[in-house]
Amino acid sequence: MKTDLKKILSISGEKGLFVHLAQGKSGIIVESLETKARKSFGISSKITSLADISIYTDEEDVALQQVFEKMAAQLNGEAAPNQKSDPKVLKAFFDKALPTYDRDRFYTSHMKKVVEWYNILREYASLDFVDEESEELNQEENTQE
Repeated sequence: MKTDLKKILSISGEKGLFVHLAQGKSGIIVESLETKARKSFGISSKITSLADISIYTDEEDVALQQVFEKMAAQLNGEAAPNQKSDPKVLKAFFDKALPTYDRDRFYTSHMKKVVEWYNILREYASLDFVDEESEELNQEENTQE
């Protein structure tokens, strides 16, 4: 099954990634990708969809989905370096996977998050992503019927 990054969430103060399940009266209901535990978070929680994240490069920002796809191609589907790896290892990895990343604005702390998320998605979801353009076309076709 394809992964829709619009439904995959990072929640500030929480470890791991979550899948959006439903909208509640006072927030949202999510399920942890790793533990399958369900929780609700209120409107004051800082919640970010992975589809809304991009990485700074020398030319233009690159959507996180494209970064994950480049990482998967570089790694042949294997796991990325551990987020606790030496910063030199992470920088060397991103030099290969995303050679144009902005060295002044894409920090090691960001690299750690990206490899952590990549490894979580690889293990508990899929690195085969929903294509936004085909998704939009499907939605348009469904509304016209």
